[in-house]
Amino acid sequence: MWRLKIAEGVDSAYLYSTNKYVGRQIWEFDPNHGSPELRQEVEKARQDFWDNRHHVKPSSDLLWRIQFLHENKFKQTIPQVKVADGEDITYETATATLRRAVHFFSALQASDGHWPAENAGPLFFLPPLVMILYITGHLNTVFSAEHRREILRYIYCHQNEDGGWGFHIEGHSTMFCTALSYICMRILGEGPDENACSIARKWILDHGTVKAIPSWGKTWLSILGVFEWSGSNPMPPEFWLLPSFLPMHPAKMWCYCRMVYMPMSYLYGKRFVGPITPLILQLREELYDQPYEEINWKSIRHLCAKEDLYYPHPLLQDLMWDTCYVLTEPLLTRWPLNKLREKALKVTMEHIHYEDENSRYITIGCVEKVLCMLACWVEDPNGDYFKKHLARIPDYLWVAEDGMKMQSFGSQQWDTGFAIQALLDSDMSEEIGETLKKGHDFVKQSQVKEDPSGDFRSMYRHISKGSWTFSDQDHGWQVSDCTAEGLKCCLLFSMMPPELVGEKMQPQELYNAVNILLYLQSKNGGLAAWEPAGSSEWLELLNPTEFFADIVIEHEYVECTSSAIQALVLFKKLHPHHRKKEIETFITKAAGYLEDVQKPDGSWYGNWGVCFTYGSWFALGGLAAAGKSYNNCEAVRKSVNFLLNSQRDDGGWGESYLSCPKKEYVPLEGNRSNLVHTSWAMMGLIHSGQADRDPTPLHRAAKLIINSQLEDGDFPQQEITGVFMKNCMLHYAAYRNIYPLWALAEYRKRVSLPSAIM
Repeated sequence: MWRLKIAEGVDSAYLYSTNKYVGRQIWEFDPNHGSPELRQEVEKARQDFWDNRHHVKPSSDLLWRIQFLHENKFKQTIPQVKVADGEDITYETATATLRRAVHFFSALQASDGHWPAENAGPLFFLPPLVMILYITGHLNTVFSAEHRREILRYIYCHQNEDGGWGFHIEGHSTMFCTALSYICMRILGEGPDENACSIARKWILDHGTVKAIPSWGKTWLSILGVFEWSGSNPMPPEFWLLPSFLPMHPAKMWCYCRMVYMPMSYLYGKRFVGPITPLILQLREELYDQPYEEINWKSIRHLCAKEDLYYPHPLLQDLMWDTCYVLTEPLLTRWPLNKLREKALKVTMEHIHYEDENSRYITIGCVEKVLCMLACWVEDPNGDYFKKHLARIPDYLWVAEDGMKMQSFGSQQWDTGFAIQALLDSDMSEEIGETLKKGHDFVKQSQVKEDPSGDFRSMYRHISKGSWTFSDQDHGWQVSDCTAEGLKCCLLFSMMPPELVGEKMQPQELYNAVNILLYLQSKNGGLAAWEPAGSSEWLELLNPTEFFADIVIEHEYVECTSSAIQALVLFKKLHPHHRKKEIETFITKAAGYLEDVQKPDGSWYGNWGVCFTYGSWFALGGLAAAGKSYNNCEAVRKSVNFLLNSQRDDGGWGESYLSCPKKEYVPLEGNRSNLVHTSWAMMGLIHSGQADRDPTPLHRAAKLIINSQLEDGDFPQQEITGVFMKNCMLHYAAYRNIYPLWALAEYRKRVSLPSAIM
């Protein structure tokens, strides 16, 4: 059986940690682990997912839950309650449901204090890892037969009925992910005529062949040897030599974009191609509708399947690529300018090594991880850099009932920050003191203690000391809203007895976190996520991808701004003399930003969750913390109207992921509700004072949540709820527990309820 191992790792020449691996979560296959009953439970979970895979596409993340509940000997002892039609919710009913959720969720806490969870969903994460391990000859040493079985399970589980694979698990079929999944299956030993491969290849050939794959696909296929670099637009490594006064300098790019194109440009500059094996020659035949050697590669550089096209390139960008292709590249690959290319490749590799070292070879995310790992192998196949990358592959892999997938990296700190706040809001601290103490310890140990090494600004990095990452301390990349939520947790714990929740964080460490938040505020009052925003908006015209939007420069976000307001308001209350004027100015400007970016219908666009419901919950929380109310703020009144008008007949809220790419509110089909969306909307209304005006919408929503709770205290997995870069969805498996629990806690605390005890 597969087992999840927590905070494990042994320091060596190739693996090391800044905080004893706190937050690390890796899967291990143990053939001797598990009783027959436990194995049967796992197999049932797998079969149930397979049978329902076209109806509920995100996994319920059951494998580690089965393991933890068994290890913790959890048995739900609190009787389940339901609310009948026409029946009022009593305080006791709300309390029973909440207590069941709290005890169940507490049993899922890991030994180091965080809550593990899947953070995956995009279908272009895993295949490149398989391809790179194949190219470097490490496929069989990294992936056992059990790994390969689970990877194939995942690919099979998420194949669409038309034979293709979506950009993410709920998406329509795309050339990019269909081609990558097909190639991955073939590398793992599936034959071209086996059913899944056969219908996938038909989909590819029917939709223009891989000649129509988007630019990232062209890059991966060129690296593998089933596409030619001459069919790709240039990615010159000389970009990393540009002087800083230019508007297109790397330091002015969004960090993820910078980190992806850094190793891509190195591999492009090298024109690296993996070994041409018999399988590669077969793929050259299978993926095209004409002989490989007869393809006019130059003519397909701008070709992209309509199914993949979200951001059509403007003519100006195509002209720029054409100029680079026709004029610049021929010059840079010939003497004497090829000397410049050699220098550019050297500088690019220095940046790659710097980023690798400062993230303990985790890198900023999974796309970058695989590219940087390959770049290190290309530089030196037997070098330590590549071996250090190999040691961190397990950190990215996740196993659930739908198979093995590659995570974005992990959402350990993000999920835990919200989980702690939800549990604290339940007012059941005396019952779960050990859970809270462990969670507090995890948050304290996960704070980043140092800035990036050396002259970090010359490497286009910014301060990180005092921040929290999305995942764990080893990752190292500061994130503003993760920092704000971590700070909130520590401030809340500082008001509680240390014998219950542990010693409070030292003031200087709180001050360091505040410094990060103040540093990341823009002139317009909004907060960027990773690095200060401020680059020219017109640079987005140069977005080289076809399937993302707004990826070239850093932007401000509603969620980050709201989280920071809430954290700093609480900090100001507890530490009134520290940078008082700066914090007051920050809060005023940030609240103004939230009002400025509100949509005409009263909603806010959510950048990291689905979508207008998510953004509105955050914005209302931030405005309430800043002193804005239904009575004194038009933005609050408009948002309340938006939420009330979008409530479903069953009392819940349900928003389609299509709201994110379309940038307009799209309800779930069939008037359906989603419990996570319902929880966000419910808490947003509570922030606005809805309980004092008319609690009826809150009662209706609470009834849906109460009646949806499962027998063991869990809640059912429904539609995917996370998103990034407008067009790609991300599955946060812990959300179905955190947010219904939190909404019920807020409801029980803020809404007057009758008592059944006379």
